[in-house]
Order: sequence, then structure tokens, then C-alpha cells
Amino acid sequence: MAIKTRTYSVVDGKREMTIDEFKRWLKKFDDDKDGRISRDELADAIRVSHGGWFTGRKSKRIIGLVDADRNGFIDDNEIKNLAEFAEKYLNVKILYL
Repeated sequence: MAIKTRTYSVVDGKREMTIDEFKRWLKKFDDDKDGRISRDELADAIRVSHGGWFTGRKSKRIIGLVDADRNGFIDDNEIKNLAEFAEKYLNVKILYL
């Protein structure tokens, strides 16, 4: 069975996606399907999208910065915070259409 994926456009070295595409992409890493992204799930997303070292440490830092209610998870109310962080530091351009 083939998996259909969207090819994201890259402009100025940044991968462009709409906020809805960003949410759908992020939810692929919600392993326990609780509607929230944990530190480990975010580490998997970072590893898949950028590779690199210290993804656990990076994800802990990101959660600390974008987790408004300090519960250790990113939920639907905090996705915008994560999108803003991704635009600044992770070479992603979020399109709000």
C-alpha cells in the first residue's frame, strides 16, 4: 500500500506549510493518540524532520518554552506557540491562509 505524502515547497531554505498541514504533520507523532504532544513525541518529530543530535534535550527546551500551562505537553491551545517557535528556529514557514 502506497503512502501518499505532500511535497512541501521550500522557499529561502524554509519548508512552507499551512497551519493545518503543520497540525496534521505534528499529530502523526501523537503515539498514544491523547491529542497532546509529549517531550518524547516531539523528539521523534524533530529527529524525523531535521535529524541531528540531542533531540531529547531540544524537545525538553521547546516544551518548556511553548507549554503555556506548564503541564509538560503541547495541546491544541499551544500549537500556535509551537508553530511560532518552528518558524524562528526550525526552518519552517507557516502559512496562515
